[in-house]
Amino acid sequence: MSETETEDISEEQFLGHVAEVCAAAPFLTPMGASILLALHFGICADSRTFARLFEISHALVLREVTTLAEQHDLVTIVERNPRTQRTALALTDAAQALLSRALPPEVTE
Repeated sequence: MSETETEDISEEQFLGHVAEVCAAAPFLTPMGASILLALHFGICADSRTFARLFEISHALVLREVTTLAEQHDLVTIVERNPRTQRTALALTDAAQALLSRALPPEVTE
Protein backbone atom coordinates (compact mmCIF):
# COMPACT_ATOMS: atom_id res chain seq x y z
CA MET A 1 0.00 0.00 0.00
CA SER A 2 1.14 3.51 -0.69
CA GLU A 3 2.44 5.68 2.12
CA THR A 4 0.20 8.47 0.79
CA GLU A 5 -2.25 9.66 3.43
CA THR A 6 -5.94 9.80 2.56
CA GLU A 7 -5.97 13.56 3.10
CA ASP A 8 -3.23 13.98 0.49
CA ILE A 9 -5.47 13.02 -2.42
CA SER A 10 -8.30 15.20 -3.65
CA GLU A 11 -11.45 13.93 -5.31
CA GLU A 12 -10.19 15.34 -8.61
CA GLN A 13 -6.85 13.53 -8.27
CA PHE A 14 -8.61 10.30 -7.31
CA LEU A 15 -10.87 10.46 -10.37
CA GLY A 16 -7.82 11.17 -12.53
CA HIS A 17 -6.18 8.03 -11.16
CA VAL A 18 -9.36 6.06 -11.85
CA ALA A 19 -9.13 7.16 -15.49
CA GLU A 20 -5.44 6.16 -15.63
CA VAL A 21 -6.15 2.70 -14.23
CA CYS A 22 -9.11 2.18 -16.58
CA ALA A 23 -6.93 3.20 -19.54
CA ALA A 24 -4.25 0.71 -18.50
CA ALA A 25 -6.81 -2.06 -17.90
CA PRO A 26 -9.83 -1.55 -20.20
CA PHE A 27 -11.56 -4.62 -18.73
CA LEU A 28 -12.01 -2.72 -15.44
CA THR A 29 -15.07 -0.64 -14.69
CA PRO A 30 -14.61 2.73 -13.00
CA MET A 31 -15.99 1.17 -9.80
CA GLY A 32 -13.46 -1.66 -10.01
CA ALA A 33 -10.62 0.81 -10.49
CA SER A 34 -11.97 2.87 -7.58
CA ILE A 35 -11.98 -0.16 -5.29
CA LEU A 36 -8.36 -0.93 -6.20
CA LEU A 37 -7.33 2.68 -5.62
CA ALA A 38 -9.24 2.92 -2.33
CA LEU A 39 -7.29 -0.10 -1.11
CA HIS A 40 -4.02 1.28 -2.49
CA PHE A 41 -4.42 4.69 -0.83
CA GLY A 42 -5.73 3.26 2.43
CA ILE A 43 -9.07 4.99 2.07
CA CYS A 44 -10.88 1.83 3.09
CA ALA A 45 -10.23 -1.90 3.32
CA ASP A 46 -13.72 -3.38 3.18
CA SER A 47 -16.77 -3.37 0.95
CA ARG A 48 -19.21 -1.80 3.40
CA THR A 49 -16.97 1.19 4.10
CA PHE A 50 -16.34 1.66 0.37
CA ALA A 51 -20.09 1.59 -0.31
CA ARG A 52 -20.75 4.15 2.42
CA LEU A 53 -17.91 6.52 1.46
CA PHE A 54 -18.70 6.43 -2.25
CA GLU A 55 -22.48 6.37 -1.72
CA ILE A 56 -22.98 3.19 -3.75
CA SER A 57 -25.25 0.26 -2.94
CA HIS A 58 -23.35 -2.38 -0.98
CA ALA A 59 -24.84 -5.07 -3.26
CA LEU A 60 -23.26 -3.40 -6.31
CA VAL A 61 -19.92 -3.15 -4.53
CA LEU A 62 -20.09 -6.83 -3.59
CA ARG A 63 -20.79 -7.74 -7.22
CA GLU A 64 -17.73 -5.76 -8.32
CA VAL A 65 -15.57 -7.28 -5.58
CA THR A 66 -16.58 -10.75 -6.76
CA THR A 67 -15.57 -9.86 -10.30
CA LEU A 68 -12.24 -8.40 -9.16
CA ALA A 69 -11.48 -11.49 -7.08
CA GLU A 70 -12.79 -14.33 -9.22
CA GLN A 71 -12.41 -13.12 -12.81
CA HIS A 72 -9.41 -10.81 -12.61
CA ASP A 73 -7.47 -11.97 -9.53
CA LEU A 74 -6.91 -8.36 -8.44
CA VAL A 75 -8.20 -8.59 -4.86
CA THR A 76 -8.12 -11.25 -2.22
CA ILE A 77 -11.09 -11.68 0.09
CA VAL A 78 -9.54 -11.67 3.54
CA GLU A 79 -12.73 -12.07 5.56
CA ARG A 80 -16.49 -11.95 5.02
CA ASN A 81 -19.10 -11.36 7.71
CA PRO A 82 -21.86 -13.89 7.03
CA ARG A 83 -24.60 -11.66 8.43
CA THR A 84 -23.72 -8.28 6.86
CA GLN A 85 -21.60 -9.53 3.95
CA ARG A 86 -18.99 -6.89 4.85
CA THR A 87 -15.96 -8.15 2.96
CA ALA A 88 -12.40 -7.28 3.96
CA LEU A 89 -10.09 -7.02 0.96
CA ALA A 90 -6.42 -6.90 0.05
CA LEU A 91 -4.69 -6.15 -3.24
CA THR A 92 -3.03 -9.07 -5.00
CA ASP A 93 0.41 -8.94 -6.60
CA ALA A 94 -1.36 -8.61 -9.97
CA ALA A 95 -3.19 -5.52 -8.72
CA GLN A 96 0.03 -4.02 -7.36
CA ALA A 97 1.70 -4.58 -10.74
CA LEU A 98 -1.25 -3.02 -12.57
CA LEU A 99 -1.21 0.05 -10.33
CA SER A 100 2.56 0.38 -10.74
CA ARG A 101 2.13 0.45 -14.52
CA ALA A 102 -0.92 2.71 -14.53
CA LEU A 103 -0.02 5.38 -11.98
CA PRO A 104 2.78 7.94 -12.02
CA PRO A 105 5.84 6.78 -10.02
CA GLU A 106 5.35 9.37 -7.26
CA VAL A 107 1.90 7.90 -6.52
CA THR A 108 3.01 4.28 -6.24
CA GLU A 109 6.11 4.81 -4.11
